[in-house]
Amino acid sequence: MTRAVVGIGSNRSPHAHIALALDVLEQSFGALDTSSIYRCPPVGVQGADFLNLVAAFDTAAPLDQLCIELRDIEAACGRDRSQAEIPPCIDIDLLLFGDTVHEYAPVLPRPDIVEQPFVLGPLAELMPEARHPVCGMRYADLWATMATQAHRLEPVSLQDSAPLLP
Repeated sequence: MTRAVVGIGSNRSPHAHIALALDVLEQSFGALDTSSIYRCPPVGVQGADFLNLVAAFDTAAPLDQLCIELRDIEAACGRDRSQAEIPPCIDIDLLLFGDTVHEYAPVLPRPDIVEQPFVLGPLAELMPEARHPVCGMRYADLWATMATQAHRLEPVSLQDSAPLLP
């Protein structure tokens, strides 16, 4: 079994899409470990704030099969890759696949881990003592360094009733 870690995000009916994604991931892979869910401003696109979290699970699937399964789960949650959706209704990105280092698609560990607070913050919460497979630093230490650069993450609940869309 390999420990897979995914980042999950949505800003279109995010409460519903994230809840559905978590349900389908759990049906597909069994028990999930999840971070808190965070509200974050959009990066690189216009629109409502995103909800983001990180989930981890064990899988016997090889890397290529897991990537296919994750795309199928996005589709089951309403993502239509034939449309130029910006942003998509749900995004599930493979962040880590054990200690695999992959320099081509999928690039692993995913560069967003050390570049985006909405990825590193939840990852550091979920796996603070785990180490980045390339730099060897603990995620808690990476986050402490990034968090001092004035990045804030606002935790939310899927039960929050405040809509994110205008």
